[in-house]
Amino acid sequence: MILKIIKAAEERLVKNDIPESYAKYVMNELLLEQGRNLYLEMNSDLDDITLEKFNSIMDKLCLDMPLAYAMGVQYFYGYPIEVNSDVLIPRFETEELVLNVIQEIDEHFGDQPIHVLDVGTGSGAIACALKAECPNIHMFASDISEDALKQAQRNADNIKVHIDFYLGDMLQPFIDHSIKADVIVCNPPYIPSGEDVENSVKAYEPHLALFGGEDGLKFYRSVLSNAKYVVNEKNILAFEMGWNQGKTLSDLARSYFPDADISVLKDMQGKDRMLIVRNRCK
Repeated sequence: MILKIIKAAEERLVKNDIPESYAKYVMNELLLEQGRNLYLEMNSDLDDITLEKFNSIMDKLCLDMPLAYAMGVQYFYGYPIEVNSDVLIPRFETEELVLNVIQEIDEHFGDQPIHVLDVGTGSGAIACALKAECPNIHMFASDISEDALKQAQRNADNIKVHIDFYLGDMLQPFIDHSIKADVIVCNPPYIPSGEDVENSVKAYEPHLALFGGEDGLKFYRSVLSNAKYVVNEKNILAFEMGWNQGKTLSDLARSYFPDADISVLKDMQGKDRMLIVRNRCK
C-alpha cells in the first residue's frame, strides 16, 4: 500500500535527519510521471518498478545527497532542468536574476532582436529560461566544462529552445568568435575558497562551480575586465552575487565602467543578491 510505503520512508528519513516531507514529494512526482494522483491512490498498491525507483531515491537521500540530484531534476522558472554531479543545482534566488534580466530587456530593448550571453552556464538553466521567455533574443552560453555543456544542451533540447553553446573559460570563447552582445548574464562561483559550506553541497556539487577564489570575486573580475571586447555600445551586465558582496562588487564594476548606471538589487529575503550594470541605456 502506497501510504505504508511513504510512512516507512518518512521514519527512515527522520532517523537520518532528512525532512520527512521528501518521501511524499518523491512519491507524488513518480506517480505524476504516470498520470496518477497520489491523494487518490494512497490505499493502492505500488508496482515493483516504481517502488524500486522510490527506494533508490530514498537511499540517496539518506546518504545526504541533495534532493535535486537524487531525483535528477530541478524545476527552474517553471522548466524542468535535469541535473547531475557535473552541474550546480539551480537555486531559487537565480530565478530572481532571470526575472530581473527579463525586465531589463523589456525596458531597454523591447522586442527588438538582441544577443544575450550566459557566462558559465552550468546546467543551462538561466539560458534556457531566458530563451523560452524571450523568443526575440539570440542566446549564447559558455562553460569551461565539456560535461556541463553536454548537460546544458540536453536541457535546451528537452525544453525545445535553441542556444549556441561554446566551450571555454568565461568570455573567452565569445571573444575568439567575435560575438557581440547586448546583454551579459553571469552567475559565477562566488563563495570564497576558505569559506565552509554544507556537507551535502561539499560532497556532491562541483567545486568548480562553487568557489570564486580567495575573496570570491575572481570570475567577476574576469567578466568585467573582458566585457569591453564583446559588448555593443548600449549594453547591460547582470550578475548574481553573495549577500555580502554588494558594496565590493559595485565598486569593482564602477572601476571598469565609471559612467554606468549600477544597481544592487535585493532578493525576496531582503539580501543583496544581484548587480545590474547599465551602459548607455538612458
